[in-house]
Amino acid sequence: GLLSSVKLRIDEDRSRNGRFLLTGSQRFHLMRDVAESLAGRVAVMELLPFSWAELTPHRERSMENCLWNGGYPDPALAPAKRDPWVRAYLDTYVERDIRQLQNVKDLWAFEQFVQAVALRHGQPLNMASLSRDSGVSQPTAKKWLALLEASYLILLLRPWERNYGKRLTRGPKVVFVDSLIPAALTRQPSAEALVAGSMGGAFFEGFVASEAAKVFTNRGLKPDLWHWRTNDGHEVDLLIQTPGGLVAVETKLTASPNSFHTRGLRRFRDLAGDDASREALLVCRVKEPQPMPHGVTALPWHKFPAWLDEQISGERP
Repeated sequence: GLLSSVKLRIDEDRSRNGRFLLTGSQRFHLMRDVAESLAGRVAVMELLPFSWAELTPHRERSMENCLWNGGYPDPALAPAKRDPWVRAYLDTYVERDIRQLQNVKDLWAFEQFVQAVALRHGQPLNMASLSRDSGVSQPTAKKWLALLEASYLILLLRPWERNYGKRLTRGPKVVFVDSLIPAALTRQPSAEALVAGSMGGAFFEGFVASEAAKVFTNRGLKPDLWHWRTNDGHEVDLLIQTPGGLVAVETKLTASPNSFHTRGLRRFRDLAGDDASREALLVCRVKEPQPMPHGVTALPWHKFPAWLDEQISGERP
């Protein structure tokens, strides 16, 4: 009823913009009703969890704490709330947004599926493996992945479309929008163990990709993000389309980068030619930006969001 009344008020004077601000935390019903009632009369903006830039004015945050507490307001600003908040979030997300609204009848199977996806955070997806480990068919796995993406739980980084190199990996890479969720689902014992453990590199890579998505989204833009991987071992964790070209980004937890860490970047730029930006990044744990051979810059992880925002906006320091 509300949207019908808003529509009438808008149509009384179409020259006046911005009179109404509608917010909602639940996408499925909201967007269906908006599409039915306000087509041609509304601009839709997406709001993801807090970005690094939004959180840094409030507290000093280490890499470990960034990944452990995530960017949702309650656990990010009040870490003592982390554990009860994430349990409640997962319960209400699965029960309300997915099971009830999208007619997922087997709740236990869906929970097992989400956990299997969490174990693949920051990694290319093999649908046959995901289907086998979660116990659902591949068509069901694809459908449920689409639900996770539509409800802002995950990002799917599609493979770069042009054939730069032979025998490319064709599957998407899955990244959770907020690291708190896969940290809880994979039962990480602590912030320090998360970074030091076997999934530490994947969590770091996911954080960088998520921050890139937030930079685009917070400017009202659709994220132009991909990944690139060949079957013979060459890969680039993240490709970003910017006005200056396609930026290749590799992520490493190291604080001592070397030329071995940049081999995927060099290989991609050789193959991409003029499509690639002159700048390529190795995002890592160095304290200050460091020039490296072959036009690669080692960039501190906490400076990456501001760097990308400057590329997108066209503003340079």
